[in-house]
Amino acid sequence: MVGELNEQQINNLLTSQAIGRIACCDGQHPYIVPVIYSYDGHYIYGQSKEGQKIELMRANPNVCFQVDLSCDLDNWQSAIVFGQFEELQNETASTARELLFSKVVPLMTPSAIHQHEHWEGKGHELSDKDRIKPIMFRIKINEKSGRFEKR
Repeated sequence: MVGELNEQQINNLLTSQAIGRIACCDGQHPYIVPVIYSYDGHYIYGQSKEGQKIELMRANPNVCFQVDLSCDLDNWQSAIVFGQFEELQNETASTARELLFSKVVPLMTPSAIHQHEHWEGKGHELSDKDRIKPIMFRIKINEKSGRFEKR
């Protein structure tokens, strides 16, 4: 059976996952990349370093975000969100980062957290400089839809 997800099912899917895909466009070519994200029921939050994705979203804030859950080819769910990119600053960025990290850090395994990656030199103090990216953003959601297949 193939069907549409209702609002609650879409929200459940967005809440349950940590990796989605964000699509943006320069007006000519679409660009889609995976991102780690968090969803609070109103916005999708992410972080990034400077690069093509951020440049494109600053120039054209209209984006599409997609997340899916697939058990096999006959059992899957997918949600699509249309919205606007908003770059966050100051306290809003700090709050968004806390929300994102509270979801993502518990999912990290010890093999994904290497102490040597946090060493900054003499004394080997721990640092998050490689984990924390300088740009926090959110997607203001305008429209959501979802589909599923279950056999």
